[in-house]
Amino acid sequence: MVGRRSRRWNADDPDMPGAAPRADPVCPLCGRPIPPRARSSLHHLTPKLKGGTHQGTVRLHQICHSAIHARYSEAEIAKRLADVDALRTDPEIARFLIWIRGKPDDFHAATRMTRDRRAGRRRD
Repeated sequence: MVGRRSRRWNADDPDMPGAAPRADPVCPLCGRPIPPRARSSLHHLTPKLKGGTHQGTVRLHQICHSAIHARYSEAEIAKRLADVDALRTDPEIARFLIWIRGKPDDFHAATRMTRDRRAGRRRD
């Protein structure tokens, strides 16, 4: 029975009878799909502390996002790595991408800061 207060179906509603299943979003850094069960986060292309509060963001796997911030300072990200193509071509992230592309789409592991970044923080 359909009444005037019944739920109206939208064409893009995934629960609509006969609706095609939605494709998972794709991580623009590693190129792997981001399934609903995978950890993901929004990455500000220009860090918020460097003026990127109202600028573009991209959805990345959490492990990809953590890898960026473990390797680079916010100043370096803002200065030379403020778009996905620049990140992809950087040698440090390129090695990570080769490794991560062989993992399942929902893979996550703790990310440690690189040695040179850790050494920089210990200066007294």
